[in-house]
Amino acid sequence: MAITCSVFIATSLDGFIARNNGDLDWLPGSNGEMGNEDYGFKAFFASIDTLVLGRNTYALASTFKEWPYRGKHVVVLSSSFSSEPKHLVEGAEGLALAPQDVLRRLAVSGASHVYVDGGKTIQRFLQADLIDEITVTRIPVLIGEGIPLFAPSGRDIKLRHLSTQAFESGFVQSKYAIIHSA
Repeated sequence: MAITCSVFIATSLDGFIARNNGDLDWLPGSNGEMGNEDYGFKAFFASIDTLVLGRNTYALASTFKEWPYRGKHVVVLSSSFSSEPKHLVEGAEGLALAPQDVLRRLAVSGASHVYVDGGKTIQRFLQADLIDEITVTRIPVLIGEGIPLFAPSGRDIKLRHLSTQAFESGFVQSKYAIIHSA
């Protein structure tokens, strides 16, 4: 069975996922508490069985009042880990593997839908042509500089638009399918 890899992320209108120091103070709900509107996240989260996060995203999530990924298999990627799993908070495992190797390992464990999160991790999975869908919610704020969602890839990555929704809050969410290279 093939694994589907999806991204569900928010950016500032100027394309940043965090400030240069990793701070998300510009992002409503960045403290792990959602308001009345979840922007489709609960349905998305219910559809996944595994999360693959970068170390910085994991560190941020571990500061929330409650572990936000309860009930999901969580893999944290960092070059400071080894290829053997390191046990982390709430049953998460830390690994230092290339994206293709991570997916091979997850396929053996029966994973079917993986949520890929964290700037560098998303960029590595995109570069490896492993992301199938990407949902980006643009927040109506310009932060001027920060950590970009996308990095130079050396090639075009073509997308097919699936949907766009504007919310009363001013958030605009677009969903795309990645058109995989042959």
